[in-house]
Amino acid sequence: MPRSVNAVASRARRKKILKQAKGYWGRRKNVYTVAKNAVERGLSYAYRDRKTKKRNFRSLWIQRINAGARENGMSYSQLMGMLSSKNIELNRKVLADLAMNHPESFKAVVEAAKK
Repeated sequence: MPRSVNAVASRARRKKILKQAKGYWGRRKNVYTVAKNAVERGLSYAYRDRKTKKRNFRSLWIQRINAGARENGMSYSQLMGMLSSKNIELNRKVLADLAMNHPESFKAVVEAAKK
């Protein structure tokens, strides 16, 4: 009796990988074995960098807050220490937005922390 292979499932699996490789350059987009490696690597980078993105944004917010704080005559660490002592609970994302787009509001926050 001949061996039965599930060609339908195999083709579907290959099609799925090739669909994910759409837009890649050269053989990475149309040769299954090359595309499979490229897609697997891309997915692992995507997983890793979803975590890294959070770190990068926090770092960016801190830099922006520090720049705004120094314009108002104090350092980042001094500002954050004063804010926590005064129980002003604004997160870094909001503070960075204020420092970038609304400097007058940020200055008010700094003044409230200084009091």
